[in-house]
Order: sequence, then C-alpha cells, then structure tokens
Amino acid sequence: MIGSVRGALLERLPSGEVLVEVSGIGYRVIVAPSTAASLGDTGSEVFLHTHHHRREDAETLYGFTSSEQRMVFEALLSAHGVGPALALGIMSVHPPASLVRVLANDDIDALCLVPGVGKKTAARLLIELKSKLDIPGLDLGATSVSADGHLSGSSSIGDVRTALTELGYGPDEVAEAVKELPDSNDTAELLRLALQRLAA
Repeated sequence: MIGSVRGALLERLPSGEVLVEVSGIGYRVIVAPSTAASLGDTGSEVFLHTHHHRREDAETLYGFTSSEQRMVFEALLSAHGVGPALALGIMSVHPPASLVRVLANDDIDALCLVPGVGKKTAARLLIELKSKLDIPGLDLGATSVSADGHLSGSSSIGDVRTALTELGYGPDEVAEAVKELPDSNDTAELLRLALQRLAA
C-alpha cells in the first residue's frame, strides 16, 4: 500500500494525472485540477499523500496535498455508490472544510452543484457522510450555530448560490464564485464578492 510519494514533478498529463519520479521510478498519480495547479513548475520537488486504489483490473494512485483531503476522499469512497471519480468531483467543488459545513447545514443544493449529483443522491450522501466525516481537525472553527440549527454564514452562502443561479450562472461558475467566500451573515456583501470574482 503506497501512502505517499515524494519526488520530482516530471509532467502534468491530459488525463488528469501527474507523473512524479521517485528514485528513478515514475508514478502516475491522479489528482484534482486544483492540486495539479498547486504543485509548481515541472522539475520541482513535490510531496503527495496518496490513496492506493485497487480493483481486479487496475491499481491506481490518487494524490492529495494534505492528509485531511485523503481522509475525506476515503470517507467519500466508503459511501454507497461513490467511486473515485465522483469523490474527486465532490472534493473539487467542496474542499474538506466546505464539505463539513455543507453537511452540518444539510445543504442539498450545494451538493447538487457537483456534476452527476441529483437531489436524491445528495440527500443520501448527506445522511451517509455525516457519520463518516468525523475527522480530527475538520471542524466548523469559529462558525456558530443559530437558534434554528443553521450555521451562521452557511445560509447566507446558500442565498448567494440561489441568487447567482437565478442570474443565469451555471453550476461550475456558482461553485467557483462561492468556494472561498468568508463566513458572514451579510448576504448582499457576499453576493458582491461573488460577482466580483465572476467578473474577474
């Protein structure tokens, strides 16, 4: 079982893989687009936490820049009907901290932003993942819970999502626009920031 690789980044492949040379051996590692972009220039040294995925017909390495990301990926894989491609897709839209907030807020609409996830699948994932994502270090930080049980900031971000959708933006654009918005109850300010990001 290969748990990590450290070596020279030889190539970014069109298939979504990176080629990392470790002691003269090149490992092909599948990564999310954001991970591939964060690894630096070709030739630089990289370190990736890896999940070694085995099937009858193939062995594949999936790479992550943090152990938290790998734990979330493995938790997603343990959910019914979630394969590696869908798990990576979910994590591309919702990084670990964002996914924890989505689950805490029962935000089905946020999960539906993931390509291939409909409302029924999202509802099932919410139920399954809540019990699986009990990961040390992945909490809601300073985010508080309101009297109605919702996270402060999360419902506002949900409102921003809805507003952007009604303005005609597609799921990918909406996901990118709200991905790193701060926790805030000021929906108008969050919407302004999201629109600025889209305009850029």
